[in-house]
Amino acid sequence: MTRILVVDDEPQILRALRINLRARGYDVQVAETGTAALKAAAAHPPDLVVLDLGLPDLDGVEVIRGLRGWTTVPIIVLSGRAGSEDKVAALDAGADDYVTKPFGVDELLARIRAVTRRLSATAADVTSVVAPRVGRHTINLADRTVTRDDKAEVKLTPTQWAMLEKLLRHPGKLISQRQLLHDVWGPEYQQETNYLRQYMAQLRRKLEDDPARPRHLITEPGMGYRYRP
Repeated sequence: MTRILVVDDEPQILRALRINLRARGYDVQVAETGTAALKAAAAHPPDLVVLDLGLPDLDGVEVIRGLRGWTTVPIIVLSGRAGSEDKVAALDAGADDYVTKPFGVDELLARIRAVTRRLSATAADVTSVVAPRVGRHTINLADRTVTRDDKAEVKLTPTQWAMLEKLLRHPGKLISQRQLLHDVWGPEYQQETNYLRQYMAQLRRKLEDDPARPRHLITEPGMGYRYRP
């Protein structure tokens, strides 16, 4: 059974999430402070964390950093902070996704299912990561080839490969703009988001069936990009 640690200082939200998650078969722990969350995670390591940023004792970003010091457990931020700076800070600290309050329970549950599916796929079927698909294309990450269903090969530049591979190796995960710039272009690149837009447009033209309405290479405005299988 998947264990989820829900961290929030609003009793109504804790109660609602505990009821909804348990009704769907999840084992639920709750914590109302950052300190309690870190202690609970250490004592009974969760499979996933749902975390509010506005906690009474520690900022949620500090909790993320505390968790990332010893675990790679997926973290979904649930917060009333809608500004892009807060979102980017949480993602750069190590969060996997971000849901803004007020939120729909169905949306949060969908994000949780996406993360748990990703965990199951990673554990049970590495071939889906080695050879994922984008539209009518199969991408073989091992030998760096892109093959269309009609067997035609699609050529990518080294930079296009680096950006695409970063997304494909983390299916469903939101990768921040800063992380992509750092990993693809280098640590000195922090503000050149125009690079990301240009290269993403190129990848969509080559891989998406309808580049203007992408289904797999998704932009999260102000935050980053994700690969949707």
